[in-house]
Order: sequence, then structure tokens, then C-alpha cells
Amino acid sequence: MHEFEIINKYFTKLSKNNKTALGLNDDVFFDKKRGVVISVDTYNIGSHFIDFKSPELVIKKILRSSLSDLICKGVKPEFYFISASGNKKTFSKKNLNKISNSLKKEHIKYNINLCGGDTTFSNKLSFTIVSLGYSNKIVLRNKAKLNDDIYLTGNVGDSFLGLQILKKKIKVNKKLSNFFIKKYYHPELQTKFTNYLQKYANSSIDISDGLIDDLKKMLNKQNLSFELFENKIPISTQLASLIKTRKLQKKNLISNGDDYQILFTATEKKARIIKNISRIESIKITKIGKIVSDKKSSVMFDEKGKKIKVKNQGYIHYF
Repeated sequence: MHEFEIINKYFTKLSKNNKTALGLNDDVFFDKKRGVVISVDTYNIGSHFIDFKSPELVIKKILRSSLSDLICKGVKPEFYFISASGNKKTFSKKNLNKISNSLKKEHIKYNINLCGGDTTFSNKLSFTIVSLGYSNKIVLRNKAKLNDDIYLTGNVGDSFLGLQILKKKIKVNKKLSNFFIKKYYHPELQTKFTNYLQKYANSSIDISDGLIDDLKKMLNKQNLSFELFENKIPISTQLASLIKTRKLQKKNLISNGDDYQILFTATEKKARIIKNISRIESIKITKIGKIVSDKKSSVMFDEKGKKIKVKNQGYIHYF
């Protein structure tokens, strides 16, 4: 079974009398009465990061990916807890200093504070991060409306290229290598868009597993489908150049996850406002598709209007 089958079969029923759990169908716990929003994420070596040669980069990546769960709900992260399992080698004094200094920089960048956690000995390295913020309102999944526009912040695909370079599956020049690897380890969180998201978005999710699979998750309990337009999906100039020179296919690079951009829907009437926000706040926000009736199949079109089959739609944990 994959992770969502396990949740639905064995755990959703345990939360049926608890509205704050959101049916275990969102990225967060939300207690509206108390104004508390919480997310929990676990990261394992080999699955979520390939090695621990650069602990200062790994810890930064996993913290930001956890904060992203709150940001995509329109909530500013305030605090976090971190639990770690490792051994003497992974938690040497040298590595611990690097981790501590890296987290200190993240505190300054995102105005967050460490509140606690746990440490245990294990030969399998893993981290669990709990992120917490305060709000009486969040942007939920499964609230998209028919004819909503589909938007995406930033670019997708760069992080996947960075991972392929780290895995030595693709070779590029040093400048491009540094660019893509940095995008892998330093996801750009759209904190300036947080407050606007609550005002104008109907539904939202962050791109962690992959554009198409995350869009499906955002709509999973609604009788709706989507239409995406490949030529509208935003990529960096560096990735566009690589696609051209290496004769790669864009469709194979845009839904592999680890982008941590915000995917959201909004009514057509909000288009001008969202465009102005993008300009005023210098946030790249791109309209990439449309929410349509479930009578139509979800599909991606190329620039000529032909349907595209995308083999890799995202990452799912199987057990």
C-alpha cells in the first residue's frame, strides 16, 4: 500500500470526531478556536536526503520543507521542535556545530525559534520537525471551485536537476551545477505571499511530492478535474537552456517534487489582483491551468493544444 491508502484505511477513522485533524487530509492540524496550526514531518537518509556530507545544508533543507507546510496554508511559522536519531559519526562535534550555526541563520531569516525536541541513538539517521504558527484561518485543500484559475509561485524543476547532479546522473558545467544544487538545498519559501494567500486563494498545497500529484491531492475529495498547459508552467532560464541544449523534455522535469512552491486556485475575478501582488511584491506567480468539471479528464496540453502524457507525476511512499 502507499502512504495515503494506509492513512485512509487505518487512521482516518480515529480522527472522525476531531475537526482539528481536518480528516487527516491536509498538511496541518488546525484548531480554529485556539488559533493554532501545526505540521509534523519526518526525514530519513536515503529517502529525503541522499547523504549527510553537508549537514548544514541538509538541516536547512528539511527545516524549510517543514515550514513550507504552514506557509502554503497562509500561516506564518513561529516555532519549531526538532527530534533527531543518529550515531557518533553523524552527530560529531564538527557536524553539530554546523547544524547549530545553520539553524541560527534560519532563525534570523524566517524569524522563528526552536522550542524543544528529542535525540535518540540509531544507526539510521532521521529527523522529525514539528512546525507551529498562529492563525484563526487557513487555506484548505479540497476547496477549489469550478472554473478557478490554477496558480504556481516561483519555478519548478531546478531542485530535481540538483538531485540528479548530486546522484551523478547528469553532468553540467560548474556554474550550472552550483545553481541547481543550491536550489535543491535552499528551497525559496514564498513568505511574502502568506497573508495574500488567505485573502485570495480558495485552495492550496505546497509542491513537495510533484506538481501533478500534489494537484491531485489538493482536489482528491472533490468532483473536479484540472487542465494544465505545459508552456505556462514556469521554469528557470537555466533549466530552459539545459532543456534546449540537451534536447530534454520539459514534461519530464516539472513534476518530480522538492520544489516547495505554492500551488493554489483562485476565482477568475481575482486574476488582476494576483497579477498586481506579483508585481508589487516581486513574487513570480504564474497562471498554469484551470479547474474543470469531473466530466472531463484531468489533462495537460502542449503549446499546440495536444494532450500530453506525463510518466512521472510525483513521488509516493510505498510500504
